[in-house]
Amino acid sequence: MRRSKLMVLATCLGFFLLVIFYYQSSLSSAENEFLAGSWNGKPQRSPLQALYDNSQLEPSSIQAVHQERRELLASTCKTYTRKRRVLTADDLKHLIVDDTHGLLYCYVPKVACTNWKRVMMVLTGHGKYKDPREIPANEAHVASNLRSLSEFSTPEINYRLRNYLKFIFVREPFERLVSAYRNKFTRTYNTAFHKRYGTKIIERHRRDPSLEALERGDDVTFEEFLYYLVDPMTQREEPFNEHWERVHSLCHPCIVHYDVVGKYETLDEDARYLLQLIGVADSIKFPSSSKNSRTTDGMAAEFFKGVSHFYQRRLFNLYKMDFLLFNYSIPHYLQIH
Repeated sequence: MRRSKLMVLATCLGFFLLVIFYYQSSLSSAENEFLAGSWNGKPQRSPLQALYDNSQLEPSSIQAVHQERRELLASTCKTYTRKRRVLTADDLKHLIVDDTHGLLYCYVPKVACTNWKRVMMVLTGHGKYKDPREIPANEAHVASNLRSLSEFSTPEINYRLRNYLKFIFVREPFERLVSAYRNKFTRTYNTAFHKRYGTKIIERHRRDPSLEALERGDDVTFEEFLYYLVDPMTQREEPFNEHWERVHSLCHPCIVHYDVVGKYETLDEDARYLLQLIGVADSIKFPSSSKNSRTTDGMAAEFFKGVSHFYQRRLFNLYKMDFLLFNYSIPHYLQIH
């Protein structure tokens, strides 16, 4: 009787181990299949393989630039990050998934994210969209049109973080901040932002505000906006809005290891390089800006003229990690020493 029970137990244990082995083998097989580039039934390299292909003995100049950006990011993270933490679902909301090509894109508002979302809709649309330039801007921001990494299970998240090419586009922090202010607080059509944030900013940071200003919130000055950002009460109440949240808080580059760090200042060449890695550069063109220059450096300098040195220092300290992580110099117009 005892021997019979032992045989049953041994059989069950063997079956259990077999299931585990089968699951691990299946997962490994799935990973290998993806890494072999067999999506859509067509054998080709994944973008991750294309990026780290060592067959080229002499890397191109743009490859060298992106390798330097990766190394600097890793080095800065090592210097300033004392301990790692576990990512939560909220941390992953800005990571857009393309299972067709094996991509993860962390979108940063005011860094060409509308156009990158358009491109991602073409990449993931299975032929529904042909040209990103034809997709209306408002449609690009409809959440249901693209999948976020936060929607997946933990094993699925880990699988994608290991095997997909992860990319991000960044911008000089104060240029992005000025762009956010101009778009959200000086445009008459942004009434939702005026009501949501403008009224609060005026109430807290304007001396003797008019009843109309308190009600409408549509004439926030740049200085008042900055006072709101550096006010400790602001972040105690709620997280920053994504349009002025720091990139390191939106995309967690010291936890998620990005393979490509594109920059707004070199948007066209970085976008072309990424599309080449994906293997779609001949069929998909990144929507070019109609502006002659993408930098707002001169404009940012004008905006910061009226800001006291005290608040300049506090604001720089607030965004300091973004300057360090992505190798941006202290703006020449700041007086922070």
